[in-house]
Amino acid sequence: MYELAKEFFAWRTCVDILLIAAGLFFLYGTLRRLGTWKIMAGIIAAMTVFLMARLLDLSGIQWIYSNLSNVVIIALIVIFQPELRKIFERAVSLRRNEARDAGEELARMVTDALFAMAEQRQGAIVVFPGKEPVEALCTGGYVLNAQPSYPLLISIFDSSSPGHDGAMVIANGRFERFGVRLPISESAELPEEYGTRHHAAMGLAEKSDALILMVSEERGQVSVFHLGRMQPNLNPESLFRAIEDHWKASSSFALDLTQVHKRRRFIFQMGASLVLALFFWTAIIFSQRELVERGYTVPVEYSTSATSLVMVGERKQEIQLYLGGTKSKLEALKSADLSVNIDISQFKPGTQSVFITNQHVQLPQGVKLIEAVPSHLELTLAKVAEHWAKVTPQLVGKLPAGVKIGSIEVLPDKVRVVSTNPEANGSALDVTTTPIYLENITRNTTILCKIIAPQTIQPASKQWPDVEVTFTVIRQPL
Repeated sequence: MYELAKEFFAWRTCVDILLIAAGLFFLYGTLRRLGTWKIMAGIIAAMTVFLMARLLDLSGIQWIYSNLSNVVIIALIVIFQPELRKIFERAVSLRRNEARDAGEELARMVTDALFAMAEQRQGAIVVFPGKEPVEALCTGGYVLNAQPSYPLLISIFDSSSPGHDGAMVIANGRFERFGVRLPISESAELPEEYGTRHHAAMGLAEKSDALILMVSEERGQVSVFHLGRMQPNLNPESLFRAIEDHWKASSSFALDLTQVHKRRRFIFQMGASLVLALFFWTAIIFSQRELVERGYTVPVEYSTSATSLVMVGERKQEIQLYLGGTKSKLEALKSADLSVNIDISQFKPGTQSVFITNQHVQLPQGVKLIEAVPSHLELTLAKVAEHWAKVTPQLVGKLPAGVKIGSIEVLPDKVRVVSTNPEANGSALDVTTTPIYLENITRNTTILCKIIAPQTIQPASKQWPDVEVTFTVIRQPL
């Protein structure tokens, strides 16, 4: 418990929790603006159930989640592809690069023009981009790049203008484009009775942080759309302040917390994000500290410093180890990092049992050996001595017709070996060469061969020499 508390108050843990909380805060804001926060709430609820199942060791729930997790992750990537793209875009667009829009004069002129069009029941949509670019979301239209003026704004949305049904983008203090088509809202935020202009303005507000001003020709009202929300039927002063506040927020890192309700909402959302981050971090840590048992198949390595002993007979090449420890430590442990090491340098000749214990396996801290299968190995060691071994050529097949071997000379004809054969008693042992095929011998020839020997016979010089076998051929009449 002391170690857990120490880890909880470490600076890395604090940074970890704060980063998770910040990610949840931005994720919630983006999904809420795009109208998909309810789906995310369901996903968080499902994750909570899974973490509780891990903590309580509910095998059925864990089996369901483990078998569906890969499919669900792919499905979430497909479903939330627009939202994920938007989150990454916001991560690299904390500050707008363009110059700040003109001040009070432009805001007042746009306000007066929009309310004049509202009195005449003349529809219009004006877009002020925020920190995020809107070029990829707006299609069509005409490049204008003109100095703002009241008559020009009124004329653009005149019913005889070719682009009056589209939107006008005001950026860098200029009328940049007009007749632009905006994406239609895909959420259910707006009632059905609202027309295409309302749904187009909401569509861009859901997909970006732009400020969209809209005049309804049916209602004669001016509405503002921002961050997936609609403020209907504004008065001139409210519209003017909305434009000014948008410019201030778009050209600054600071959050607008001047209004009490915004400040309270920000504090609540950050507090909820921090609590969720703390909950998930704690649940993950507890689940990772859960004690589990896993089996590993590892190789067996034999080492010896003695030159007078050698292992004979069958030797075990692999062994099954069952290890216990926390889940995080066992997940980081790979079979390739493990081996059973048996030092036979202190053993005596004969057969003896070696029981597998912790001293034969090098394990990381916090991991212990529970069981080894088999639990012990039967090893047979024998003394070795040097002998001379005769080299016999291994002849395969028949000579061609009319060919007879006159003599065979082997060089060297014997080699020094180390053998455990108790019957040697200093007399020569036999080793053979690699196969020599007689059907290829048609004339006097010398063939270079390797030595083949049983496992109980090893070269005294640690490496077998090459052997030359020379054939002298006598031809006979056919």
